[in-house]
Amino acid sequence: MSSELLDALTVLEKEKGISKEIIIDAIEAALISAYKRNFNQAQNVRVDLNRVSGTIRVFARKDVVDEVYDPRLEISIDDSRKINPNYISGDVVEIEVTPKDFGRIAAQTAKQVVTQRVREAERGVIYNEFIDREEDIMTGIVQRIDHKFIYVSLGKIEAILPVNEQMPNESYKPHDRIKVFITKVEKTTKGPQIYVSRTHPGLLKRLFEIEVPEIYDGTVELMSVAREAGDRSKISVRTDDPDVDPVGSCVGPKGQRVQAIVNELKGEKIDIVQWSNDPVEFVANALSPSKVIEVLVNEEDKATTVIVPDYQLSLAIGKRGQNARLAAKLTNWKIDIKSETDAAELGLLSNEQDEFVSEAPSSEQDE
Repeated sequence: MSSELLDALTVLEKEKGISKEIIIDAIEAALISAYKRNFNQAQNVRVDLNRVSGTIRVFARKDVVDEVYDPRLEISIDDSRKINPNYISGDVVEIEVTPKDFGRIAAQTAKQVVTQRVREAERGVIYNEFIDREEDIMTGIVQRIDHKFIYVSLGKIEAILPVNEQMPNESYKPHDRIKVFITKVEKTTKGPQIYVSRTHPGLLKRLFEIEVPEIYDGTVELMSVAREAGDRSKISVRTDDPDVDPVGSCVGPKGQRVQAIVNELKGEKIDIVQWSNDPVEFVANALSPSKVIEVLVNEEDKATTVIVPDYQLSLAIGKRGQNARLAAKLTNWKIDIKSETDAAELGLLSNEQDEFVSEAPSSEQDE
């Protein structure tokens, strides 16, 4: 063993972020096992790797006792005092027992330990890097595809995109660049395992944070997301700044901001509505693009009955009930939609209303 090993460890520390001391400690522990295995020794030993010269020495550790029962582990007081007159019973004596040909075994063992520790440390570095990126968005490159997963390269590691997290309106090919949402980072015996999604509502939220500076800096707050990936989504936004239009900020000049997100999601329609802490207003806004005459609120059951013009009923409900379903997810209120005619027959219309039409700022794309 020589100082070249220490130089190599110094380089590893700088390039891989692996502590030099941790590797040296691991080498010393491995050399203890190598010594006992190769020289059929059962005594307690300590291996010392000199941090300057790189030389390795092996020391047998023996307990100082009044009467010796196992000479491999114990030494008498008289013999210990030949080494140092200050030893007393209970002390530990170290005697160098470095074999002549131990250097070859040490070099081989050190190489194995360094290789293993580098691999473990790299896995640890990758895990620590990606555990902080859970619920974040990254751009990856499709590497390979099988019947269960799409494997997406995130640079240092491949992430798994399961079938149920893939957009139904998308097809993927190797070398495609896609944005993915990191849903889970796990430690496994083979290293960190990263799961990603293209369908998670968090992907839509992060895309708006990227495209809309007002959301990124906190001027506009994205309050809730409801998504049926690949088809249609709704988001609600608000702001405390009276000079800022939260919906307009998300739409962007000539719709550029929202269109960039629609393009990334391969045509998924996105409705942007004004959030409100008033359930009447919020539910009405959430049912955009349909107009709403009246919203009746049942606070106890957290349910609403929404009355819409007859000609707006199908639009309010949406294809396969999608608009109503997304509005309920967005607001976290149950929504029962009635046409104006049905509401009148049931006596649900208030006498004073002529038409409470929701005209709150919103951005939507037609069904």
